[in-house]
Amino acid sequence: MSEEVTERPGGRSRLNRDRVLRGAVRVADAGGIGALTIRSLADELGVKPMSVYHHVANKDEILDGIVDIVFDEIDLPEVDGDWHAEMRRRASSARTVLSRHRWAIGLLESRTTPGPATLRHHDAVIGTLRGAGFSPEMTAHAYALIDSYVYGFALQEASLPFEGPESVGEIAEPIMELMAAGDYPHLVEMATSYYIRPGYDFGDEFQFGLGTILDALARSISDDVGGAR
Repeated sequence: MSEEVTERPGGRSRLNRDRVLRGAVRVADAGGIGALTIRSLADELGVKPMSVYHHVANKDEILDGIVDIVFDEIDLPEVDGDWHAEMRRRASSARTVLSRHRWAIGLLESRTTPGPATLRHHDAVIGTLRGAGFSPEMTAHAYALIDSYVYGFALQEASLPFEGPESVGEIAEPIMELMAAGDYPHLVEMATSYYIRPGYDFGDEFQFGLGTILDALARSISDDVGGAR
């Protein structure tokens, strides 16, 4: 539980660890993880750099803390719920959270001192899969597969040169000019019949791929049980 933020007489919040970490998230959201330094964090908080060190020992502790904040924002699956629906809800939530904190995509699994929200998250995912009947081995396979898909899709989505379906046409037009010579017929067919048609949104591909993965994993439960007999 974070420390309570108290107010100084002038109305300014007293610095505490939670406020430091949330300031670090704002810096990373605005400029990427490379922009996060003790000095930039102090500037965000309106304090001197030495004041930050009263609440966090170093940048590694800050990274551990902000990763834990991100995990805390992702919906936890209900261990006793329908695993298929819970994994879909959790994966969709993770994608949404990573769209807010793009710097976190490559950082979530990098920390060697995970915080309580991180551990709670992993425990709930594992518990949901085990409760569904997955063996320990298949639980590991399923967890790795789902997260590889979620993180990979989030990274691809963050790297796209357009924001939302309304800007696809602007980006596609000069690319289509490069295909005008007829050397890339399959690309032209896909672009004209699907990608640049009104209403296409790359983000819609997420649910299709996730559903395919979860359906395949559902079939693997019976195969796993059958193989153990």
